[in-house]
Amino acid sequence: MGPLHTEQLADRLYTAYKTNRALEKDQIPSTLELSAAYSIQHALTSRKTQDGEPLKGYKISLTSPETQKLFNSDKPLYGALTAPALSDGTIELASMLSPLIEIELIFLIQEDIHASDSLADILCKTNVAPGIEVPDCRFTDWFPNITLGQVVADSAVAGRIVIGEAINDASFDQLDDIHGELFLNGEPIASGSSSEVLEHPLHAIKWLAEELDSHGFMLEKGMAVSSGTFILPKKLEKGRYKVRYEGIGSAELTVQ
Repeated sequence: MGPLHTEQLADRLYTAYKTNRALEKDQIPSTLELSAAYSIQHALTSRKTQDGEPLKGYKISLTSPETQKLFNSDKPLYGALTAPALSDGTIELASMLSPLIEIELIFLIQEDIHASDSLADILCKTNVAPGIEVPDCRFTDWFPNITLGQVVADSAVAGRIVIGEAINDASFDQLDDIHGELFLNGEPIASGSSSEVLEHPLHAIKWLAEELDSHGFMLEKGMAVSSGTFILPKKLEKGRYKVRYEGIGSAELTVQ
């Protein structure tokens, strides 16, 4: 794929993002290879940052066998999060296209992380917060009806994240097999374990550090990383959501 074609496809996604109008799936080739898809994503991120949306971190997707199977993948993928993705805990449903909701731990980067860092290094360089992710997509009828390349090009269907109060002394064992439960208006609607996230969420951060390095990027101090869902995504509805993670804390989201 030539640079001009990459820029044209990034422009289509950027226009859909800015106007909040979904694209038909044939507007971005379904046959995109990952390298081409990431080139489009990086061009899309550049447009956002040039338009005054600083890069604030990343999201990791497809971290469980179940979610990988949905998109015929054998590994995770990442997407960029710019400033508007960080929610204050309230979302207008009408401001989204076709949002879902997931429960994920958020890693807050306290020191630059390098591809060569060990899991112990990463643990020392991060704080961990309870989180909620709201994926959203620039395509019509997308879940799970778009291809892996289309997912990657669309910033791994980045939407919003909610970050709860972080802890700075989590141990490797404490993050292993954490139970998380999601409530809507006080009623439990989903639950899962951190073992769904590449068997341990620190593995996801390590994967991301190595993958970003292969593209010439890195996890920098001050960034936030949504590390992978404990559950299969559920459709976002109006109401009050709360997620509780054993030993970590809780996060809340109001959808109006």
